[in-house]
Amino acid sequence: MQRNDLSDDRLLKLMAAVAAAIIAWFAVRPWLPEAWRVPGSPALYLTGVAGVVLLLVPAAFALAKRSGLARDPVRWFNAHVVCSCVGAVLIAIHSGGYLRRAPALLLLALLALAALGVWARVRGSRRMAATFASRAPAFSVPDAGTRERLKAVVSAKRQLLGDLDPQAHEGTFSVTLPHWRRAPRLAYAYQALAREEARLLDTRGTVALSQAWWRPLHMALAWIFVLGVVVHVVTVTFFAGYVADGGPIAWWHLAAW
Repeated sequence: MQRNDLSDDRLLKLMAAVAAAIIAWFAVRPWLPEAWRVPGSPALYLTGVAGVVLLLVPAAFALAKRSGLARDPVRWFNAHVVCSCVGAVLIAIHSGGYLRRAPALLLLALLALAALGVWARVRGSRRMAATFASRAPAFSVPDAGTRERLKAVVSAKRQLLGDLDPQAHEGTFSVTLPHWRRAPRLAYAYQALAREEARLLDTRGTVALSQAWWRPLHMALAWIFVLGVVVHVVTVTFFAGYVADGGPIAWWHLAAW
């Protein structure tokens, strides 16, 4: 079968294009019409809205992947990369060049997300492939007491899985959104057992720190960005007076508190 993967070379070229577009916009900004230089102007406001909409695609990708609805994960991944890149450019334009205010931290979080994602695809994926290809003796062997606790955990997982998803196999099963929706208590209990198993096996300790923690960091940055966008939208919509700090309010809002 032929896969439409986004190659590393194309990904790097795409990121280079994003960086060039952002730099070019900041370079020509002083000569642009006033509507593209005033924070919150209709043009920049709509640009920000378009950027956020595009950045919802990665969130949709995460939901589709965890809900089992992603029939073509490769296309979802490609869409998440392309929409993230275009969205980052639009958010940079939306900033209006005012990078000394708190909302600029959202742009930094977005750029950090992109950099971490590129590293994971170009370098991290190779390390993960090498880990999966390692021979069993390369991993540490638990002591007798740990092995007994592992047996108990695996046995409990198998017993719980019989109620959570009878058709699944413990060795390849992971909790998805439908499981959380149908049986949240069982899903939480199974997830707790899976974390205990990982702790006993010291799975993070068997690989490099970058490989062990890149995904938690990626997810943390994503949540920081999402929460930051929510706070930004609420403040400019309901606390426009505070955001303007005595200056003119050029954007659409509901209250000028």
